[in-house]
Amino acid sequence: MTRLIVGLGTCGIAAGAEDTYAAIERQLQASPNGYQLGRTGCVGMCYQEPLVEVRTDDGRRYVYGKVTPDRVPKILGAHHGGDLQPIADWLVWSSEGAGSEVGYFARQKRIVLRNCGEIDPESLDDYLKVNGYQALKAVLDKNDPEATITTIIESGLRGRGGAGFLTGMKWRFTRLAQGARKFIICNADEGDPGAFMDRSVLEGDPHSVLEGMAIAGFSIGADHGYVYVRAEYPKAIERLNLAIAAAEARGLLGDRIFGTGFSFHVKLKEGAGAFVCGEETALIASIEGRRGMPRVRPPFPATKGLWESPTSINNVETFANIPWIVTNGPKALNSLGTQNSKGTKVFAMAGKIRRGGLVEVPMGISIKEIVYGVCDGIKGDRKFKAAQMGGPSGGCIPSELQDTLIDYESITRTGAIMGSGGMVVMDDTTCMVDVARFFLDFTQRESCGKCTFCRIGTKRMLEVLTRITDGKGQDGDIELLEDLAARVKNSSLCGLGQGAPNPVLTTIKYFRSEYEAHITNKKCPAHHCQKLLTYTITDNCSGCTLCLKACAYGAITGKRKEKHVIDQDLCTVCGECYKACNIAGAIHKD
Repeated sequence: MTRLIVGLGTCGIAAGAEDTYAAIERQLQASPNGYQLGRTGCVGMCYQEPLVEVRTDDGRRYVYGKVTPDRVPKILGAHHGGDLQPIADWLVWSSEGAGSEVGYFARQKRIVLRNCGEIDPESLDDYLKVNGYQALKAVLDKNDPEATITTIIESGLRGRGGAGFLTGMKWRFTRLAQGARKFIICNADEGDPGAFMDRSVLEGDPHSVLEGMAIAGFSIGADHGYVYVRAEYPKAIERLNLAIAAAEARGLLGDRIFGTGFSFHVKLKEGAGAFVCGEETALIASIEGRRGMPRVRPPFPATKGLWESPTSINNVETFANIPWIVTNGPKALNSLGTQNSKGTKVFAMAGKIRRGGLVEVPMGISIKEIVYGVCDGIKGDRKFKAAQMGGPSGGCIPSELQDTLIDYESITRTGAIMGSGGMVVMDDTTCMVDVARFFLDFTQRESCGKCTFCRIGTKRMLEVLTRITDGKGQDGDIELLEDLAARVKNSSLCGLGQGAPNPVLTTIKYFRSEYEAHITNKKCPAHHCQKLLTYTITDNCSGCTLCLKACAYGAITGKRKEKHVIDQDLCTVCGECYKACNIAGAIHKD
């Protein structure tokens, strides 16, 4: 029976996939024609949602992009019976190598995302068909926790939450720590602006994360685990709850897993959206019912974590790697990547790129290869200016460094950090001073307030940046920002404060001339900062009066079919005249 699979991750739903699913459902109710309807998670091509895949009896697969309800009848008709005629104009990928987006996957290596877009995330049977929970069974059958930890160490897997600590060593420290009870925590508190890696994995393949947690639990001697997930991820929470219930009903989680003496129970804790709770000790405090605020380390969670017990914390992507490593062996992961950064990395690609979405690439690939090879370059063929990596605690890497390899050490040397995997690509219309202001505004609002330098220092830095983008910058502001950044970075308690200055420091390092133009010339080279712009009407004006009608403040005067004039004293620089004008070059923005 031919299967019709609709991508129902959050990205697909936001693009209208539920309407597409309903349209297919209605048509099949009226005329089944040997079709079976199913769902899957995000395959990564968010820019082509809604996605519909046709899987034939003989194993052929055809993925169609931007499938609105009105396209459904034609797709069903094209794949009806033996008269197979794929619609080339809508086809984005096929198992036969056809489709407009086949290049999107050419440089990718899917380990974490191996089942996303392949299985129904709400079906345990689907996960079992792709050897789900067999890695856990193998570990329990071997009954050698130390050997499992050694396997993870030999694979070279580093934590994908941002710090990049060796996963197996963290497990070993927790296993060796003294404590009557031990815990596993999955950090799914994905708070970076533009990041959606964890959400997509939880929505598309929740069982792989649960299986990874159970393997970790057995390895360190824990019988309970928590998934700390953002409450803003309702679909991920729904599918996690379904997955936990289904696994417990089959004896794959809960008491006496696979009939052994090992028990492992998983609970969800919905976070309230505080960015600081991505920090381990703040996260632990939140699970315990206290305000999410970091504490001094040491002791580290591996020796004194949840409920004062040894606790191992890894993020979603890290746990999703574990079953694959156990099944394929440590060398399978170790053979990928660079000397100190093994395996693959998932990135949420956003910004001014043609193909925005989720990608998984081998460590060691360059930023340039991701931007141009995987994501097909910059929209409108504009100039690639920078890539922001590591979220609010990361930094901006300029186009001159686009050959930088994706590994922990190389990214750190630029002043940015790998982070959890958000990458925002910017073109030449982006103001780097405003980018720094945006991220600092975020971290300043998300500061828990415990540290004086973080609470007050980020506020003072934000005030300086806002002054600069408002055209009120002063001589010495750049040096003041650098001085404040050093104090905040060196004196803050947790990663939020320590990383908050990074976007400012990297933009000053690589784009200092933009700061100087804002301060000295009162101009924004990217023509982005509204209060530094000037709109003037040129001789190209035809006198159509569109700009005059768009101006709500009476700053534009002129008669019909005659050149108009903008009174700069009355102009609020709102830009509505520029948007309304339909004559090329009639209004100049400077």
